[in-house]
Amino acid sequence: MAETAKDEIVQTPETEEDFSETFSEEGITLHDDHHFLDQLKTHQAIKTDFAGTIVNLEKGKAKVNLLTTNDMAIDELGLIHSGFIFASADYAAAMAVNEENVVIIGAKTSFLAPAKAGDLVTFSAKSKFEDSRKREINVIGKVNDIKIFEGVFHAVVLEKHIFKIKIKNVDRKY
Repeated sequence: MAETAKDEIVQTPETEEDFSETFSEEGITLHDDHHFLDQLKTHQAIKTDFAGTIVNLEKGKAKVNLLTTNDMAIDELGLIHSGFIFASADYAAAMAVNEENVVIIGAKTSFLAPAKAGDLVTFSAKSKFEDSRKREINVIGKVNDIKIFEGVFHAVVLEKHIFKIKIKNVDRKY
């Protein structure tokens, strides 16, 4: 069973579509990616089913909702693999920077509580050093009011796509 934002108990549906409809009736946005398309400078091709959905995007701030599913679970009790939690937090960090060639280069994270299939995890990200190429982004992930994740991400904004940068001495023999 999953708890909704109004503390009503509902059966966890078999498909994500059914569950998102339950939440959308309560006004929680899960799949409204088109609202922010004109503002996105990065990550336009990301698969939101696994990375989450942007629900707020401002300069230096972002909020991403991740609806966890059985496809993310590692056992029959619905425990969500931490990689999905990290991926969504990483996505929120990148969205808080929202620059064309942003690359996350490091993170220090803590998983504070487990997530289960059917949870709606909300990641709030806030970027520091907006006038610098190097950024630090604080990300908090919560299920309802319970903090399940916190992390500090480090990013760099490059002049070109990382795959288009010519690296000096790449053919160097050691």
